[in-house]
Amino acid sequence: MTDDIPTFLARQHPYDRLSEAQRQAIAAQIQRVHVPAGDAIYGFGETMKGLYLITGGEVEVRDQAGSVVSILGIGNSFGERGLLRDGLAVTSAKALTETELICLPPALFHSLWETQATFRRFFDRGRSNDSRPPDLASVRVETLMAKAPVTCPPDMTVGAAARLMRDRHISCLCVVEGGGLVGLVTLRDMVGKALAEGVAPDAPVRTIMTPDPRTLPPSAIGSDVLHSMVEHRLGHLPIIGAGKLVGIVTQTDLTRFQTLQSASLVAAAIDAGTVADLAEVTKRIPQMLVHLVASGNRHDTVTRMITDVADVATRRLLHLGEVVLGPPPARYLWLACGSQGRQEQTGVSDQDNCIIFEDDVDERGRNYFEKLAAFVTDGLNACGYVYCPGDMMATNPRWCQPISVWRDYFAHWIANPSKEAQMLASVMFDLRPIGGDETLFDGLQRDTLEMAAANSIFTAHMASNALSHGTPLGLLRGLATIRSGEHRDTIDLKLSGVVPVVDLGRMYALRGKLAPVNTRARLEAALAAGIVSPTGGRDLLDAYDLVAETRLKHQAEQIKRGEAPNNFMRPAGLSDFERSHLRDAFVVIKTMQSALMQGRGMLG
Repeated sequence: MTDDIPTFLARQHPYDRLSEAQRQAIAAQIQRVHVPAGDAIYGFGETMKGLYLITGGEVEVRDQAGSVVSILGIGNSFGERGLLRDGLAVTSAKALTETELICLPPALFHSLWETQATFRRFFDRGRSNDSRPPDLASVRVETLMAKAPVTCPPDMTVGAAARLMRDRHISCLCVVEGGGLVGLVTLRDMVGKALAEGVAPDAPVRTIMTPDPRTLPPSAIGSDVLHSMVEHRLGHLPIIGAGKLVGIVTQTDLTRFQTLQSASLVAAAIDAGTVADLAEVTKRIPQMLVHLVASGNRHDTVTRMITDVADVATRRLLHLGEVVLGPPPARYLWLACGSQGRQEQTGVSDQDNCIIFEDDVDERGRNYFEKLAAFVTDGLNACGYVYCPGDMMATNPRWCQPISVWRDYFAHWIANPSKEAQMLASVMFDLRPIGGDETLFDGLQRDTLEMAAANSIFTAHMASNALSHGTPLGLLRGLATIRSGEHRDTIDLKLSGVVPVVDLGRMYALRGKLAPVNTRARLEAALAAGIVSPTGGRDLLDAYDLVAETRLKHQAEQIKRGEAPNNFMRPAGLSDFERSHLRDAFVVIKTMQSALMQGRGMLG
């Protein structure tokens, strides 16, 4: 009864990439299974009997919560997720019609997994490994930094500090007090301050140190280091993790890495003298996206670097605005929300921003900030960051307010979670400081997360709001496309793919009072904090990576064709291999949405 199976396998990927002899060998080991309509094939948590491949009929697959995640037809496989874990089913499956299956026993499945790269790539729900060595764009700071920086107390004498630097052959000392970093002393300080100005050798090093130096966290990437050094003209960047000094990166540490295109854009943006000059810089972003995607950079690296340019452009506009309007009348902070706030900008980005200023600003001061907001938002629009259709911008008086009003906003939204409050909270929970006095934001995020996590009614409403964006899973053909209009026969990779994961990440952050704003960083933090299960969290990370990278590749292809990038992709243009994996990613996302709805790993 195996004579027709090799022919069937030859028409299915990945078996079509195997030799005829290999397909014959598989056919000799598989089992044929007949399932009457309505009968269960397996239940959640049961020991998997193997990988199933449908040769006739239809199969319904449900997640643990009982939600339908897919209806599969001839040529579709199912059951591999359980086999790749502990051998127990992570879904349930039943025959909708009279169904014929072939079942590859676990031993055969694992043998093919280990010996056949094509088979492994097809069923691997993780990311493909990139054998290329890491470059500055993607290497994490924790791999670049010196992990035991030389330190000194602030009362060490200048002479002793100079001798210590000489003896240790280093160009800087980290000044620490009470377990925390309080300053940095470099060779430039020794020459430009101590020697040039005749500071006595027995003077304390605090007299020449740079107090409260700029720092980065260990999760930063190499491009963050380079961009910060270029923008702020630094030679040394201490690395702070959990409030403690864990390392330092210097320009010398970067010499073995090649700088990427984004660094030149950042440098050009910093030197832009007019809005027109800045627009000339930002119009190169689409080609930078193509370059970064073609180089194989991870999606979060690409979006981080694109956002870096937007951040620098915003700060440059703030500076140019202050030149035109004069110095600000009070301390203020410009913040971004939306994709810029999350450091997830792609080739299609509008602007979402706001201003926080200190209390007791008079009408004249408010007028200044209104003019500054208009200058910056107009400049961003000229640079390609179009005005927000929902008017979530600092030019809206509602979003240009003193810190006390912002605290009242969040307190009201949390206490009264109306539909509008849920929408506004979803946007504003992604705030990230861009330019100005960041101390204005220090307690706001922490206090807001505390209030939100303590209000179960608010988090329940937010969870319901987070489920409003569904995935494009079609019950019969795998993926449901838009049925009419300009984008007919496409799927919206942003609204139906990325946004559902963004919503999940935001909910995990609220539940765990997690500080990260970037979606992938939120998922990683939720996984580390036990907010989501290890298996569910890893699957969601892999699913998010696949959808986000598919979106970027789609935009890169559009740019290369001379088209304006968008988020609408035609599944028909994908290979069966790509379409199958994308569908599986949406299944994972829908499963995690169902878990949120049921309270598992979120509200429980």
